[in-house]
Amino acid sequence: MLDLLIPALLLIVSVIALAKKKDVYSALLEGGLDGLKLLLSITPALVMLLTAVSLLRASGAIELLSKWLAPVSAFLKIPSETLPLVLLRPFSGSAALAVGADLMRVYGADSLIGRTAAIMLGSTETTFYTISVYFGAAGIKKTRYAIPAALLADLTGFAVAALTARLF
Repeated sequence: MLDLLIPALLLIVSVIALAKKKDVYSALLEGGLDGLKLLLSITPALVMLLTAVSLLRASGAIELLSKWLAPVSAFLKIPSETLPLVLLRPFSGSAALAVGADLMRVYGADSLIGRTAAIMLGSTETTFYTISVYFGAAGIKKTRYAIPAALLADLTGFAVAALTARLF
């Protein structure tokens, strides 16, 4: 049934447009062109973001930051093994997913660390990626309070994920 959703939606929109005597093909071409322009406008930010994540992982900076943040992690009762996930998640969903899968492979999916990682992955956002895409698409150059507020929300999500994994 869900396989037919998009074709049905296209058919309904086309029928309505034809009933209103609109040129459906031209409208689709114009929408596709707008999509390509949007893609071109956000590509540089995404390339820089992915490059930065690759550099952080390859340089060992993630491991070093994890060691430095271990006392903060202990204070917030976040397992220190999940710190690489905490550090990467705001930047890259795929890098965070790889770290989460590795944590589950090493410690087990049913372990405290595995459950904490799974909850973290499901309850936090790739903040910088999202801001790059949406702010770039809207042409917003100054993010003002969006990044600090989003990072605070992520930190809250990480701490609550650890608490939830411990409680349940």
